[in-house]
Amino acid sequence: MSEAQDLSLFVRHPSEGVAAMDLVVDGVFCGACIATIEKGLRRQDGVRGARVNLASKRVTVEWDDGALEPPAILERLEALGYPAFPFASGVVDSVEMQAEKRLLRCLGVAAFGAMNVMLLSVSLWAGADSDPNSATRDLFHWLSALVALPTAAYAGLPFFESAAKALRARSLNMDVPISLGVVLALGMSVVQTLAHERDAYFDSAVMLLMFLLAGRFLDRRMRRRTRDFALNLSAIRADRAVKLFEGGEARETPIGAIRPGDLVLVRAGERIAVDGTVEDGRSDIDQSLVTGETAPVAVSPGASVYAGTVNMSGALRVRVQSAASGTLLDEVNGLLVRAVEQRSSYVQLADRAAALYVPVVHVTALATFLGWLAVGAGWQQSLIVAITVLIITCPCALGLAVPAVQVVAAGALFRRGLILNSGEALERLAEADTVVFDKTGTLTQPRPTLANAADIEAADLALAGSLALSSRHPLAKAVAEASGAREPIAVEEVPGQGVSALHCGERVRFGSVTWCEAEADAAPIAAAWPDASLIALRTPERAVVFAVRQSLRPDASSVIADVARNHEIEILSGDRQPAVALVARELGVSRFEAGLKPADKIARLEALAGAGKRTLMVGDGLNDAPALAAAHVSISPISAAHIAQAQADALFLGERLQPVADALSLAATARRLMVENLWLSAVYNLVAVPLAIFGFATPLIAALAMSGSSILVTVNALRARSPSPLAGEGGRAQRSRMRGEASNEAKSNAPEARPLTPDPSPARGEGK
Repeated sequence: MSEAQDLSLFVRHPSEGVAAMDLVVDGVFCGACIATIEKGLRRQDGVRGARVNLASKRVTVEWDDGALEPPAILERLEALGYPAFPFASGVVDSVEMQAEKRLLRCLGVAAFGAMNVMLLSVSLWAGADSDPNSATRDLFHWLSALVALPTAAYAGLPFFESAAKALRARSLNMDVPISLGVVLALGMSVVQTLAHERDAYFDSAVMLLMFLLAGRFLDRRMRRRTRDFALNLSAIRADRAVKLFEGGEARETPIGAIRPGDLVLVRAGERIAVDGTVEDGRSDIDQSLVTGETAPVAVSPGASVYAGTVNMSGALRVRVQSAASGTLLDEVNGLLVRAVEQRSSYVQLADRAAALYVPVVHVTALATFLGWLAVGAGWQQSLIVAITVLIITCPCALGLAVPAVQVVAAGALFRRGLILNSGEALERLAEADTVVFDKTGTLTQPRPTLANAADIEAADLALAGSLALSSRHPLAKAVAEASGAREPIAVEEVPGQGVSALHCGERVRFGSVTWCEAEADAAPIAAAWPDASLIALRTPERAVVFAVRQSLRPDASSVIADVARNHEIEILSGDRQPAVALVARELGVSRFEAGLKPADKIARLEALAGAGKRTLMVGDGLNDAPALAAAHVSISPISAAHIAQAQADALFLGERLQPVADALSLAATARRLMVENLWLSAVYNLVAVPLAIFGFATPLIAALAMSGSSILVTVNALRARSPSPLAGEGGRAQRSRMRGEASNEAKSNAPEARPLTPDPSPARGEGK
């Protein structure tokens, strides 16, 4: 297999005409590296864009499909001085471990050399350098050089190699000033020794390398830890499946050789490797890692199963829909990656500042050297101060300030059942002051039930079910399930209204009561089922109205009470006013609006924006997509229609609504930590750089300060794992009690639910 063919396995197609590939690039340490890679790749013909994530060292490249071959991307990165390889979870972990082991070896050599050089220096400090005969002092200096030069040559390789690659690519990175500082310190010490001078700095150069390597090792370890917090779902993908061939033969096959339409066997206890439909067998499936649903899900023939889930009890025969790519697992993992890689305004600010740092550092060091010479200091003292400036002004803390928080927060949210779909979602979630909920499929369970199935003729139910199979609306799903229909009818979707089709030469419609002209038929159904949502079937002869009942999500009351402490709450729904009023009253929400079409929801959101509100819209379904796009920030359940997911800034998994409350709380924490890290980086430079310029710091202190600043912002970013100070079991129990008390108080003290507009007709709306 050729290299091009090997690389093609890692190419994906996020949209028509666009190819993309995820790469891991070693040697990325600062904003200057990011700018070099992204600008260098964008200058390649055919490349649409490139995004670098500093915390994970992952580069995502997009190009016009067919405009170039994947090897050209790697060659371009090699020319820029950043060798790369395709992203694969196991390979990344292996490379990271090898790099850490190499740094550890270099650190060991530097520490051993530093100890020996310091022993020799102690003799000089004890009085050998005061000997009027300089031969003894020179001997100790040469012994120090004998230890320091080979030590630096080996221990400094990680910095020297990185700097050399950058210079060959005609760019600068943070390792250039570090390497320059070490080489200048050693070179000056050799010159001082040859000239029989009193001072040499072999001990400082080796100690400097030791501290730099210790900081680099800890920094790399912390970055790997932050990357691991954003759960890499690729690790739970099974790489092989048991394929069933004609004649009954079963053979274990690599997942790359499984095609849609194949039949695979999943035995009890195995992880499912494909997305597909159960053809034979019954079992319980653990979907917790993929969908967030903690309770095992019972499956039987006709049920859908997903890659990454675990078959717990019985053997299943599964007809493959997606295998090597295009699975739900790929979709969820892609959302995680995109959220971590996309730049927020804070990230863009930090990157722009960090990209300017390296040239500014060299100019500042040169100006410092010339300035000290101008005031009469010797060239040795001037050079030492300039070396200190080169080292202390490293921009790695600034480059890490925001991405580290973003990665940790994305991982923390995922563990709480929410996937970010936008890099700016955290900032906009933190800014939200008003939360608007849709009702059907959002506040209520996504799987409603048909309440009046016994009153509907079998032929009408079968026709409605066939139409409903082509709709993602949760009310339509209830009708489809109740009918037992298996064969969908080709339909035309009318957003916000329903679907229509030609059946036996006649036009039939299935959707909202108003659109199906079934108001008169809906009135008695609404009276019989006041808490149900209504949906209708219209044929040339008659209208049939279906009453679909929904139950609230199990934690809806506690979540609404929690969110209401710091946000205004509204419900906007296309459902009937009585059904919406019942839900609003039960949840203690005093502001709601019913019978809305998509344009009405947008109008209300625009009115809120005009009043200065920053709105979080939580909704699902086709008719919510425009509202999700119009809101300041939006969240949709994973069960939502694909068009709604595309508009939402985040998706929540499972049956519970708690991820919405966690998202608001954790986003506020993350934004605070981003600002804190930016201030920490700014204050560090405002304090450290003047101290270095005016000679109050040494190269050793500079190395300690530089490494410490990077570790400080990374450790601070790890605090983004917790959305509030109430952490741990006791904290969770306390939060639970607080939610329960607030919920009870809200229910007892809430005024009677009132609409934002006069009551619409009882039959208006489609039950959304």
